[in-house]
Amino acid sequence: MTDTLSSYSLLAIYSAMAVYAIAFVLFTLDLARRSSPAPAVAASETVTSARGGTKLLERLATDAPADAQPKGPRYLRAAMALTLLGWVLHVAGVALRGAAAGRVPWANMFEFSITAGAVIIGVFLAAQFWQDLRFLGAFITGFVLIVLGIATLNFYVDVVPLPPPLQSAWLVIHVFVAILGTSFFALGAGLSAVQLLQGRREDGLTTRPRFLETLPAADRLENLAYRVIVVGFVFWTFTLIAGAIWAEHAWGRYWGFDTKEVWTFIIWTIFAGYIHARATLGWRGSRSAWLAIIGFSAVLFNFGIVNVFFKGLHAYSGL
Repeated sequence: MTDTLSSYSLLAIYSAMAVYAIAFVLFTLDLARRSSPAPAVAASETVTSARGGTKLLERLATDAPADAQPKGPRYLRAAMALTLLGWVLHVAGVALRGAAAGRVPWANMFEFSITAGAVIIGVFLAAQFWQDLRFLGAFITGFVLIVLGIATLNFYVDVVPLPPPLQSAWLVIHVFVAILGTSFFALGAGLSAVQLLQGRREDGLTTRPRFLETLPAADRLENLAYRVIVVGFVFWTFTLIAGAIWAEHAWGRYWGFDTKEVWTFIIWTIFAGYIHARATLGWRGSRSAWLAIIGFSAVLFNFGIVNVFFKGLHAYSGL
């Protein structure tokens, strides 16, 4: 039964990857459509009145024929629908992995990767009820595709029993909250990256890519990134505290300068500095954006490098 559920889990994950790939293409096509120059007004659309004035006809999109409507919204609607479908398949794959293991599905690198990918997509979809962030669709689906590709190719392990230190309720709390924090940091990094591009355009340093003209202003993107990162920082603070409590239960000390503990604290320090500098020192614009991106890069380093190449008490990658 375990092997069967594991096989179905992988099938669902692969299916989700295929759907995400199509969604990524559609999100990219939408950005390409936004980058296309607006069509010129035809000479037949202008008439000269008896008084010599000029009037433009059929300027509104709602007056144009149905087949002349821009394709962008269609691309976006299809991309979002496919992202939702892929997320449902993705969550099913994670749930099947948990059913095969008889526990929460985030006890090793492979399981953490597939669960984190599902939560990142879930946060992106849920964020649409707050703000229209569909312009980040290519970044989010592309990033999750890379995560799932690396996980299935390099991190996959069969279902095995948990090591004794992981047989704790803190596995459910500590790791899942860390996944939530990572998801909000990913969204904040995407917004910060777009902010950097938008800031360069607004400063007159570049006019490309042209789709930036259809996106929010740089200061608006910065405010959105700040709000998202603050939420991630709250989750990461709880992750740090919960990890210390779990360490005391498992190893009899709250802090031992283990490599994973140190990097978790480094990440917390970077984002604490980001919030403090922006709130009190007036770090705005590109400086705050770069600090947010550096913080998320530290998260990726902690996950992809520290977990794999550094040994310590937290060496539960399963590899």
